[in-house]
Amino acid sequence: MTRDSAQEQAQRLHDRSLSSPQERFGERLKANASAEVLQARLMETEVASLANTFEHLTESGALPAAAAVLLGARRRYIVGAGKSSAYAALLGADLSATLSNVFVVDGHALSELTVLTDVRASDVLVLFTMRRYREKTVRFGRLFAEAGGSLIVIADSEQAPLAQLATSLVIVNTGSASYADSPTSVAAICHVLSALTASSAKGARRRLALRDEISETLGLYHSEPVPATDQQTTVEALR
Repeated sequence: MTRDSAQEQAQRLHDRSLSSPQERFGERLKANASAEVLQARLMETEVASLANTFEHLTESGALPAAAAVLLGARRRYIVGAGKSSAYAALLGADLSATLSNVFVVDGHALSELTVLTDVRASDVLVLFTMRRYREKTVRFGRLFAEAGGSLIVIADSEQAPLAQLATSLVIVNTGSASYADSPTSVAAICHVLSALTASSAKGARRRLALRDEISETLGLYHSEPVPATDQQTTVEALR
């Protein structure tokens, strides 16, 4: 495995010491930096964080392992609090397109209490936990594991809460030049994980086709007229 340089490790340790957005704001967003300089720094950091995440996940095999756990589960629950609730919703939307029994635990339509009263060994909970780790999420994940369910923990550090309880641990690099930790790598691994799962899911193609039919029946999406030139090009291409 490619090791980070001593400078990269020192920078990551320093970055981890900046626990709050307020601390990161003063450290990262210098008042005298122009918008062009800051934009370049932000983009460079996002690319580096994504590349680092992909490199480490390729070497660890964590995503195929997580996909296998999802495919073998009877019920798939997904949870995240605060900013991580957006990641949970993103992964839930993609997984539910090709898998049955996918549930986002949002505390409203589906509560932690409801889930914990009926945990089976065949159930899995995908849990997003990023600093500053929400106590509610950590407590829920621990209780789910104690009840016998499997945990897929998507975290920003191997020292994150629940990492030691994970059936599958997926580590993402959230390094950023902004006061907010980067969501880029988290969104990317949601995309990759859902694609890996769909590729091996039985009935995925049939489920997607049925969703298209039902979506059309319900009129879910706005349809725009196809320009005549595009229609002609399409017909000619099919001949």
